[in-house]
Amino acid sequence: MTKPPLRWVALTAATVLTACFLLLPTLVVVPMSFNGSSTLGVFDSTWTTRWYDELLSSSAWRTAAFNSLQVALGSTVLATVLGTLAAWGFSKLGIYGRAVQGGSIAPVIVPPIILGVGLYSVFLTWQLNGTVLGLVLAHTVLAIPFVVIAVGASFAQLDPVYERAAASLGAKPFQTLRRVILPLLLPGVVAGALFAFVTSWDEVVVSIFLTDAQTRTLPVEMWIQVRTQVTPTLAALGTCLLLVSSLALIAMQVLRRSERDD
Repeated sequence: MTKPPLRWVALTAATVLTACFLLLPTLVVVPMSFNGSSTLGVFDSTWTTRWYDELLSSSAWRTAAFNSLQVALGSTVLATVLGTLAAWGFSKLGIYGRAVQGGSIAPVIVPPIILGVGLYSVFLTWQLNGTVLGLVLAHTVLAIPFVVIAVGASFAQLDPVYERAAASLGAKPFQTLRRVILPLLLPGVVAGALFAFVTSWDEVVVSIFLTDAQTRTLPVEMWIQVRTQVTPTLAALGTCLLLVSSLALIAMQVLRRSERDD
């Protein structure tokens, strides 16, 4: 057997070290959530599921979870529809569409606190602060760029001959989109929807500006709890959020791989 080149050994080692640097601070919440100590970050020799029991029995956490689910599902549907239509339009504009698409990802680049202040001012005028609808609209603004990127990448790989064939058979533009293009782009659309869901599910900065005591989402409730009482219940909730986000990311990778294989 021949030894692998030194550069590949160095690259593999650097990749493993980078992965550990990025993942270990996140994964440490998992053992913390089962730790018997009532002080977050202090480990003892006992293990318990008490913190998960407290998480499930708390009305504040249940309300926040319901709010998060409502907002995430609503913004996912809205962002997926708008983002897919936007990506379709950008694909029709050629080089000009790519320029406009670059501007459409501004919510990803602009610091969230700036978006939070701007949305707070606008929604205050529209009387949407402290409402689920306001949160859905705000999270949609944050999620649309991810849908545009995911679906736009699928559009870039789509053979235009399918669209021309549909047009030659008398299909109208939206009929072509619904019956021909969307089935071909389904993995990219679903991946964009998962991106949108994770973006809404984990968002905290903008939500702080727009929530009240009745519309707090899970990340906002976590932030408030951190400022008042730091218990391992936060680690239990962090583990649950980590699990949901990880499953969504795995599903996205599977979809992207299936799209490349097709």
